[in-house]
Amino acid sequence: MISADAEKYMRRCIELAKKGIGRVSPNPMVGSVIVHEGKIIGEGYHRKCGEAHAEVNAVNSVKDKSLLKESTIYVSLEPCAHVGKTPSCAKMITEIGIPEVVIGSIDPYFQVAGKGVEIIENAKIKVTTGILEKECIELNKRFYTYHQKKRPYIILKWAKTLDGYIDYIRKPGTDLKPAWITNDLCKALVHKWRTEEDAFMVGTNTVILDNPQLTARKWSGRNPLRITIDQFCQLDKTYAIFDNQAHTLVFNSLKDESGKNY
Repeated sequence: MISADAEKYMRRCIELAKKGIGRVSPNPMVGSVIVHEGKIIGEGYHRKCGEAHAEVNAVNSVKDKSLLKESTIYVSLEPCAHVGKTPSCAKMITEIGIPEVVIGSIDPYFQVAGKGVEIIENAKIKVTTGILEKECIELNKRFYTYHQKKRPYIILKWAKTLDGYIDYIRKPGTDLKPAWITNDLCKALVHKWRTEEDAFMVGTNTVILDNPQLTARKWSGRNPLRITIDQFCQLDKTYAIFDNQAHTLVFNSLKDESGKNY
């Protein structure tokens, strides 16, 4: 039976992990806490792709390192087993000698996928998995979708009126402006979403009619990759999606070329 304390500490891991949203991709968001005699003595999360993982940051935050050999480390995702841009977290845990590890969900990445748990268990360290597993998987639904289904996690977004309309009927070359259905608060929310995703895609007509920038101007964070589908290369470089605020990818059937921002 899962203890209330285990769930409490795992919820804190998830809370910490969310601080990395929009900064760690293509890595997953991960949070970790270290508990000694019912007290959290260390916390950490994965801050940015290529930088230290959550477990390392949690260990580094502990002031009295001698307590680690009497502590339990909680982590929302299985500690990594491989050496990439950073060392193996599973191996680090065994070398330190932390006696107990509690894990939220197993890493779906083929170079980990249970191997982290195996390394830790082979060192005679107690391992518990599946604590708030559903919530931990939901936290990294983008990461899981990519590794398990071999495709991106996709969000569809549109605004429409109560009677089902999304815009006026407009044609290229007319001066009719788009009908704004949402308010400034909704726009800010959409811009927040943009900072949390890797890419944002619109069709050719949206670019021609609206000339959108597709950036996160109303929220602090990175701009996503801008993508459009322009089969016959109708779009010239005067459109806003080709400015220097972010990179742009254009799918077409005629040519393959690259420039400063595309």
